[in-house]
Amino acid sequence: QVQLVESGGGLVQAGGSLRLSCAASGSIFSINVMGWYRQALGKERELVARFTSVGNTNYADSVKGRFTISRDNAKNTVYLQMNSLKPEDTAVYYCKADIRPITGTYYRTYWGQGTQVTVSS
Repeated sequence: QVQLVESGGGLVQAGGSLRLSCAASGSIFSINVMGWYRQALGKERELVARFTSVGNTNYADSVKGRFTISRDNAKNTVYLQMNSLKPEDTAVYYCKADIRPITGTYYRTYWGQGTQVTVSS
């Protein structure tokens, strides 16, 4: 059984910082793409930042220069450092990863349960 567990969300004032973590656990053979998405109330889920299959990074224009994605392959963990937070960053943040289980042949997409980030003005 493979699962993604996020942590690090919370309430912060505008201009503050938070660091999100997402750890993949279970019977994992390998992990390909890992990244962060968010969904604000009444809006569609959107990409925040991700590692591509070749290790490059993609960022949403709205977070460039403020957010940084990083990963620790030894720990199967991806991080999202969020600085200069704005009220419009308020959303539920989800981790997503393409993982090949030990018992499987193909990569499957997994999502975490989400962590709430609230930025007050």
